[in-house]
Amino acid sequence: MIQVDGKYNVWTRRVGDGAIKVLTLHGGPGATHVYLECLEKFLPQAGIEFYFYDQLGCGASDKPDDPSLWTLDRFRDEVEQVRGALGLENFILYGHDFGAMLAIEYALKYPMTLRKLVLSNMTASSLAYETYMHQLRSTVAPNIRAKMEEFETAGLYEDPDYQALIQQFLYAKNRCRLDPLPEPVQRAAKMLSRPVYNTMHGPNEFLITGNLKRWDRWIDLMRIPIPTLAIGSRWDQIDPTDIEKEARKMPQGRYAFCANGSHLCMWDDQQSYFDQLIRFLKA
Repeated sequence: MIQVDGKYNVWTRRVGDGAIKVLTLHGGPGATHVYLECLEKFLPQAGIEFYFYDQLGCGASDKPDDPSLWTLDRFRDEVEQVRGALGLENFILYGHDFGAMLAIEYALKYPMTLRKLVLSNMTASSLAYETYMHQLRSTVAPNIRAKMEEFETAGLYEDPDYQALIQQFLYAKNRCRLDPLPEPVQRAAKMLSRPVYNTMHGPNEFLITGNLKRWDRWIDLMRIPIPTLAIGSRWDQIDPTDIEKEARKMPQGRYAFCANGSHLCMWDDQQSYFDQLIRFLKA
């Protein structure tokens, strides 16, 4: 446990032992490291030491009842506190989903500590994210979309029938294409911190009403000077062409593509994902 902000504790765990050191940032916002447990099967065997870390309010970390804590700037500075406590210098920062947004923010403020950056399955603006999610939703049959809208109009986002529609017609295609879902993915879904997610994102994946709504770093990507790998996939809920554009805008950006993967391509396109990731980490 590492103390942050002078009074809270966040959970971390080191896996493996090696000269290449990676700090991981999970998605959400409000998720947990649990869905990234597959990293344990690939990175240590390649001689890569990495750290799991549950952000404040998430997983095994403290969960204070204070909505003012759930901001991107505070989470960014929390990452720096965790880095310092772990003694990481010249390290690699890996972020997936919201963790990639957080990694971009960290790299813009604290580039001197970084060796490399990995941005997995996230575009560079909330608008681009929301636009593509609605594009995917438009491919769903009109009668199914109408049912979804009925639940949303009534504010019944947690209704089991609504959740079943989202899982069947969107998440099963674009979040993770494995059936059944891997146990860590199922476990992580049950652990989502709604206070963090709702404050920063909104009620669901299609409607961004939280404080991330106006997040946009397209113009700032050119200010990230370190080697960066941006990973996209064919069936992602993030537009893979956006992620390719993201890589092009960075001075040392590189693009990795998982042809058979979804948003959780570290699970449903593992060989492609980890071959490209490990090659970049060790280069």
